[in-house]
Amino acid sequence: MEFNIRQLEIADYENILVKWWKDWNWQAPEIDFLPEDGAGGMMILEGDIPICAGFIYMTNSKVAWVDWIISNKEYKDKTKRKKALLMLIDVLTLSCQKSGAKYAYALLKHTGLQKHYKQLGYKQGDKYNQEMIKIL
Repeated sequence: MEFNIRQLEIADYENILVKWWKDWNWQAPEIDFLPEDGAGGMMILEGDIPICAGFIYMTNSKVAWVDWIISNKEYKDKTKRKKALLMLIDVLTLSCQKSGAKYAYALLKHTGLQKHYKQLGYKQGDKYNQEMIKIL
């Protein structure tokens, strides 16, 4: 099994990602809430079939935020989807490290994703209870 990795493109937001978030009953973030207006991340594909995508926020500290991981619910091979998600998180994390970050941070609600992150060496921080956002 071989996956392809590519940088996200701004068009992926409308053409792919919004549908994925809707399929999983998650609220899609606004495009300008995402790094580089939706292009600040990676996508994993099998051939030309998109499987999953995620984002990296670089900060003004040694912390990079790896988040907004989402997958194609219509991609039915759950074993391959899990491998693709693990590859995605790993690639995003390595990209953070190469960019000079000392810490990779994630804010997760989904227990399946939490298991993937833990499998890749992430440690649980404080319990996450409520997300707060203010539009300025």
